[in-house]
Amino acid sequence: MSNLTPREIVSELDKYIVGQNAAKRMVAVAMRNRWRRQQLDPALRDEIAPKNIIMMGPTGVGKTEIARRLARLSASPFIKVEATKFTEVGYVGRDVESMVRDLMEIGIALVRAEENEKVRVKAEARAEERLLDLLLPGGPPQPSPQSGQGMGGLTFDLSGGQAIPQPPARGDASYTTGTGSGSASDSRSSTREKLRTLWHGGHLDEREVDMEVEESGGPQVGMLSMPGLEDVGSQVRDMFSKVFPSRRKRRRMKVRDAFNLLTQEEADRLIDHDRVSDLARERVEQTGIIFIDEIDKIASGAAQKSSDVSREGVQRDLLPIVEGSVVNTKYGMVRTDHILFIAAGAFHFSKPSDLIPELQGRFPLRAELSALGKDDFLRILTEPHNALTRQYTALLETEGVHIEFTGDALREIAAFAEETNAQTENIGARRLYTILEKILADLSFEAPDRSGDRVTVDSDYVRAHLADVRANKDLSRYIL
Repeated sequence: MSNLTPREIVSELDKYIVGQNAAKRMVAVAMRNRWRRQQLDPALRDEIAPKNIIMMGPTGVGKTEIARRLARLSASPFIKVEATKFTEVGYVGRDVESMVRDLMEIGIALVRAEENEKVRVKAEARAEERLLDLLLPGGPPQPSPQSGQGMGGLTFDLSGGQAIPQPPARGDASYTTGTGSGSASDSRSSTREKLRTLWHGGHLDEREVDMEVEESGGPQVGMLSMPGLEDVGSQVRDMFSKVFPSRRKRRRMKVRDAFNLLTQEEADRLIDHDRVSDLARERVEQTGIIFIDEIDKIASGAAQKSSDVSREGVQRDLLPIVEGSVVNTKYGMVRTDHILFIAAGAFHFSKPSDLIPELQGRFPLRAELSALGKDDFLRILTEPHNALTRQYTALLETEGVHIEFTGDALREIAAFAEETNAQTENIGARRLYTILEKILADLSFEAPDRSGDRVTVDSDYVRAHLADVRANKDLSRYIL
């Protein structure tokens, strides 16, 4: 797994997320502890339980973004789930155990990709031979290449040009037997090497070839994809795949696409799928991370007492998963004792103490993310590698329109975002999306007709395009 230090993890997160240093440090330490635990003696390693985290803060301050960036930094299986998608056992909805099954699928894909990379060179070599077999199929002996006619209905320009597919005509006089089997064999070998040279030179990439591809057989069971039955549907599909083996059908595709498909088939033959399952299961159990978003929505606060009995039911079902249990997956039993759980929620109408006490105890670490102000908005517009101003600049440059944001314009946008969040609902940094879209709406519409224009977005430009929503507070509720 990733061996980044906590300082390096925070530094990577700083490239995309402004502020929230306490949450970044806590998450960085949790990730580093994953690595530290792997360095211990196995006897002690099993005794160290993960320290799960709850991140609290209003919407739009970076909770989900931290999770998304962690997924890219971590070399361990990682999944983000929404707590609102799960319901208590007995109700229609997703079972909480499905998050572990989904994490296992991610682990399988992660390990399979690594194993594919290990055998990629060998798989490509095998795929190249199969591709040449497709381009030069077996058949009766053909004349030597000097006659200009290759094998399998392909005509070659022997001076170094491209192969031109030409289906042979029946009874064509050029399809005659050579002087002997040795001559035919030499001709075939020479033509094959000529094809190989053309392929390596990229001259065959856009040509087309007929090949057989695997077609999944058996009936479809889409009726079982309704909420709560996804796992049953997956099991039924697996059963049918064994009862009805996959069929193969002929498809016409470009040579490059055929090569990629053949490479994947050869890689699948070369890797040990049982070993992939074992490695993935071990990695999920020892280094897996599950991010549970919107956990506050299943906490019943004093103002939320209602007949919705599935709230506490989801918590009760979630409890054994978090504290450690065994979940049955199609790849075997998966233990959740050492999976790291990170939960997040706005907690506007509830608080962490509204969770059932047993679940609270399983999330010993709390990180509170602060609301964003004018200075934070200004940094968000300028510092991150994926800043909105850079995104809009790049988008409009595709139309030949060059825009430049001045410093006073960005300060005006940041101040207006803070003002709007204070007077209406506080949606954090997402307010910047609505404001910038409002400011650049006309320019985005007219961009195809203004190629070559240079537009400077200054404070006057911003005020002019926000004048209507600034004057009418009710309008800002609907437009911003």
